[in-house]
Amino acid sequence: MAQANMIAGGLVALGLAAAGLFVGLGLGRLREPPASVTVRGVAERDVVADLATWTLATQAAGTDLASVQARADRDAETVWAFLARQGFSPAEIAARGAGVNQWYDGQRGVMNVTIRQRFQARTTDVARMERAFAAQAEIIRAGVALDADGGGLAYSFTKLNDVKPAMIAEATRAAREAADQFAADSGTKVGGIRTATQGLFTITGRDGDPGPGTDTPNQKVRVVTTVEFLLAD
Repeated sequence: MAQANMIAGGLVALGLAAAGLFVGLGLGRLREPPASVTVRGVAERDVVADLATWTLATQAAGTDLASVQARADRDAETVWAFLARQGFSPAEIAARGAGVNQWYDGQRGVMNVTIRQRFQARTTDVARMERAFAAQAEIIRAGVALDADGGGLAYSFTKLNDVKPAMIAEATRAAREAADQFAADSGTKVGGIRTATQGLFTITGRDGDPGPGTDTPNQKVRVVTTVEFLLAD
């Protein structure tokens, strides 16, 4: 009787162990992530800048503050007159501040004075800005010392929001095409989107110019999306 009970208990234990094994295998299958593929889609678009900003920096130097200030005033008048001749209205021109630097030269026994000024021209007429920038030698010939370290011309494309929706859709379609090709090569089918990440929009020079693209009106907008698609047999 005792032996029979031991056999029965062993069979029960074996059955429970087997049941536990099958349940464990079943849960393992449930935990397995669905098959998927992660691909990237790229969209690019050539655009033309619609805003140009030119910052002009001047410097007047000497040993007497009053005379240096007078020269700085003449520099400002020259810059404003030049921009007006180039067709800029007063609303498109602004003074962006001035600074004075003084230091005493003990060897010469004089006080050195430098006054730096900044002016900015801003317009949506990009072609006019390009013509004015090309003619800046007129300012130098008039006796104004332009400071290259404090100025420069920058082009901006301000209508990015207008092209974003279409470019995101284009990048997503490109990602789907890549997923379809992967599925065809692996004998599977592409299902729905599991996850998707939109990359940052970048603006560069259209013709391979280095930098952020602000040095040229001919620019390229680019976006990369990363999409994970489900796969089915």
